[in-house]
Amino acid sequence: MCLAVPLIVVKLIDAERALARRDETEMEIDISLVPGVSPGDYVIVHAGFAIQTLEPEDAEERIELLRELGGLSPEEA
Repeated sequence: MCLAVPLIVVKLIDAERALARRDETEMEIDISLVPGVSPGDYVIVHAGFAIQTLEPEDAEERIELLRELGGLSPEEA
């Protein structure tokens, strides 16, 4: 089973890479598949590649669902 997770773009590194974050975790991602990504945008990331942008409300809903599936409270996630 594959899992894609929502992350927020923190800063652009170059035209194809960005730094993204969820909670306290940051990672470099490839943004070449999603044109027009800017800092502050939420993206769905799979295997290090941003594959879709999300509205903030949708991203927060998905993050909450992932926390529930993992059995974690927001403080533990």
